[in-house]
Amino acid sequence: MKQTAIGILAHVDSGKTTLSEALLYCTGNLQKLGRVDHRDSFLDTYALERDRGITIFSKQAVLACDNARYYLLDTPGHVDFSAETERTLQVLDYAILVVSGTDGVQSHTKTLWRLLQKYRVPCFLFVNKMDLPGADKTRLLNNLKGALSDACIDFSDEGSDAFLENIALCDEDLLVKYEENAITDADMIDAIRRRRLFPCFFGSALKLEGVERFWNAVQRLTRMPAYGGEFGAKVYKIAEDNQGNRLTFLKVTGGVLRVKDVLPSPRNISGEKVNQIRVYSGEKFTAVSEAAAGTVCAVTGVTFTRSGDGLGAEADSGLPVLEPVLTYRVALPPQVSAHTALAKMRILEAEDPQLNVVWDERHGDIQVQLMGEIQLEVLRSLIAERFGFDVTFGQGNIIYKETIADTVEGVGHFEPLRHYAEVHLLLKPAKRDSGLVFNTRCKEDLLDKNWQRLILTHLYEKTHLGVLTGSPITDMEISLVSGKAHAKHTEGGDFRQATYRAVRQGLRSAESILLEPVYDFVLEVPAENLGRAMNDIQRLYGSFQPPEQSADACVLTGTTERAGFRSRSRATSRATTRRRSFRRSPTTPTPMCSIRATPCFAPTAPVIRSSGTR
Repeated sequence: MKQTAIGILAHVDSGKTTLSEALLYCTGNLQKLGRVDHRDSFLDTYALERDRGITIFSKQAVLACDNARYYLLDTPGHVDFSAETERTLQVLDYAILVVSGTDGVQSHTKTLWRLLQKYRVPCFLFVNKMDLPGADKTRLLNNLKGALSDACIDFSDEGSDAFLENIALCDEDLLVKYEENAITDADMIDAIRRRRLFPCFFGSALKLEGVERFWNAVQRLTRMPAYGGEFGAKVYKIAEDNQGNRLTFLKVTGGVLRVKDVLPSPRNISGEKVNQIRVYSGEKFTAVSEAAAGTVCAVTGVTFTRSGDGLGAEADSGLPVLEPVLTYRVALPPQVSAHTALAKMRILEAEDPQLNVVWDERHGDIQVQLMGEIQLEVLRSLIAERFGFDVTFGQGNIIYKETIADTVEGVGHFEPLRHYAEVHLLLKPAKRDSGLVFNTRCKEDLLDKNWQRLILTHLYEKTHLGVLTGSPITDMEISLVSGKAHAKHTEGGDFRQATYRAVRQGLRSAESILLEPVYDFVLEVPAENLGRAMNDIQRLYGSFQPPEQSADACVLTGTTERAGFRSRSRATSRATTRRRSFRRSPTTPTPMCSIRATPCFAPTAPVIRSSGTR
């Protein structure tokens, strides 16, 4: 059976969930057509989603058509929940990018397009809301070609001479076939798979116009990837069901997964047995005894998994492109202890790893990292609904990070009475945005392999803080090079203390660099507002290239500090981000300008050398 995972992505309010609903209805998998504004859509299963009319969590629906099964993954469209969308991209075979017929390509649409490029996901485009005034097909097609790719081809007149000529210009192989007058579906399938061709369709999901024709083309122009015989799976989501069971959502990428199979852990800890395999469609699920390659499902009984884990033959995911740059302090009600709240917050962190829940020992409070104010409101509601207590949040602060400029060795020694452990770590700077890498170069005749695994576990389990400002460290390779244990007095906890001390001692010996979030931005403003925009950017300690003139606006490209940019970004209508930062949500719409910000962490000036004392 053909099994294909297809994700639906869009800028918020482009009609993405409505299109999902229409596809389910047109294929006979849904008997009644729901609507987002009526709060009865099939995939908006949470009360908060129905109240707000936006998708917050990715959902799955199964479309059974002929001898094929399609797993339709509906993703959030709001920029504050883009991390959820990015995690889902890792398991997609194809994507459907929905574009509003009245708004065209928006800033977040471009961010989604960059993510699709990064993860090499083939893409179909559906231009929605063509029934509304102002939706001009020719203008929209030119917009798609200019903003996304020249390979965006209108499939409305598929088979005509003009159509064949247009797709032939997208790829050399297609051009050869065109000259031979022999372009077939197989040729187009191959070009789509290689991201050389992006079919575009136009219609109205709400009125079911063009939906059936679009889906017929998707079925015809997609193929199931080839999978190996060795078991592999990619984890993309962690959640809980109504009974509190932990659900690990994954896609099987090789072999077969069966109930009672033991899933291997990617972090050198014992594997765990699968109790149940569930194939979800909306709120309901079907329990199956096994899942073949290509299946998108959820398993119970497994507790060690994290989003992005590769199981078996599948490799782990790299660092996410989208990351937050704001941290918030969680204010608890008097009747709730910090210990209890921290345990509850860890559950939410497992579901969304980029929350990065941290217990701040210096200030005695819990801190979380978020993308924006909409996510803040959702998190507050989620805590009240699931855990039964209300929280408030302090003012968001900028997230800084630290790294080192040179290679150093850190030594940790722990030897109280009847305890002994010694750890030698090599701390080496790595390239920007590479994160932390832990490995071992220690020989087993110096330190037993079990102790080495334990040390690596202790390196993974903690957020290590720098010595300049107490910010998390990043962009380093930390290698275990040596260690010692006592045959009688060494216990597991001894190596925990020795490992932490080795990291700390190494950081205090190194030349430390403080990193701050810096935005690479693209600002589009009307010509009459260009001077004011340039003045504002300079006032915020930003810099920019000479302005460029586009069709109906002036475009400024440059960089600015996140701290200075924060107040200004609140007054923009759209903001998008990439690595080392998460998306900001607007609070005061400004129709005159559109800004796209691309944050990264850059060294502050000057570089600060660490000393023996703080």
